[in-house]
Amino acid sequence: MNRLQRALDALVERVDTPAPIVLVDVMQGNIDRMQSFADQRGLDVRPHVKTHKCVEIGRRQLKAGAVGITAGNVGEAEVFAAAGFDDIFLAYPIWPAGTKGTRIRRLAESIRLRVGVDNVAAIEAIADAMGGEPDRLQVVIEVDCGARRSGAPPEIAGDLALAARKRGLVPVGVFTYPGHGSSGRDARLRAARDQDAALVTAVRSLARVGVTAEVVSAGSTPTVEFTTSSVITEIRPGEYVFCDLNNSRLGACTDDQIALFVAATVVSEWVPDQVILDVGTKALSREGSVERGYGGVAGTKAVLAKLNEYHGFLALPADDFRPSVGTVVPVVPNHVCPVVLNFEELIVTDSTGTSLERWPVDARGFLS
Repeated sequence: MNRLQRALDALVERVDTPAPIVLVDVMQGNIDRMQSFADQRGLDVRPHVKTHKCVEIGRRQLKAGAVGITAGNVGEAEVFAAAGFDDIFLAYPIWPAGTKGTRIRRLAESIRLRVGVDNVAAIEAIADAMGGEPDRLQVVIEVDCGARRSGAPPEIAGDLALAARKRGLVPVGVFTYPGHGSSGRDARLRAARDQDAALVTAVRSLARVGVTAEVVSAGSTPTVEFTTSSVITEIRPGEYVFCDLNNSRLGACTDDQIALFVAATVVSEWVPDQVILDVGTKALSREGSVERGYGGVAGTKAVLAKLNEYHGFLALPADDFRPSVGTVVPVVPNHVCPVVLNFEELIVTDSTGTSLERWPVDARGFLS
């Protein structure tokens, strides 16, 4: 029997489905393994809390040796700052509209806050938002390394750092995101090399205008294994804490390192070669495709071929796996981050399924 199924069977009478189940011993192993990887290479770990949005997990990452955390938006940063986290990098090209300018200023007054910028207009707006104390805020220039998302060309990073300095902000370095490393197994190494090249160029660009890059920040879980450039000072992995099917398919984790699954119950079985589970897009999101499915049952070849809001269409392989109505199965999501966002709490146990705790998803719903 699959280890996730064994843990689920031990606690199945104590949870209602659908529910996100975290194996705390596996999760802690992932945290410790990443920290050891970084320590051996002289890198700081600044984990991205968007994956778990949970204060307790963030505390465990700091206890293991993380220097601080990465947040994806102002709301996440506020939640974790209120819980005592005092070193936060908001790795996003913020536009301080509405109340965001005031909120950023308040955070910068109480913690060490760094924010990402990739254009002059945002630099000007953020400096305005900081009022008479722009030097309270550190900025990190985002550069593109091939993901074609946000991020300026690496060769103009120095110009942006200089613009920030002229407005009284404190430019401290550069960061990038090698998102194209998630496109396939062979892409991981290529994306990591693209990341190295972009960061080297960006650091040189800062040096040309007299700015020292104290922070050279890299991601991500799929590419971190290949983070080798001596210019890099920190890594920002997020998904490593739980892992998921996407990372397993990429070779970025093993199946034994998957620490989160969603407990789901078979509720209907009328259609041949298919059963219906009580997980849909409101539990799993819609990460996936018709070709690879929308999540799979651990220990089997069965994948969710289609999702409605509350229905998961589990296509059954041509073998003896056919769970009957009432059976509870462990569904491993393709991408774990949006799954956590759908639940108010995590059901926390261990690989034996004997313990049971409930940890709030503290930053759930904080998207701005």
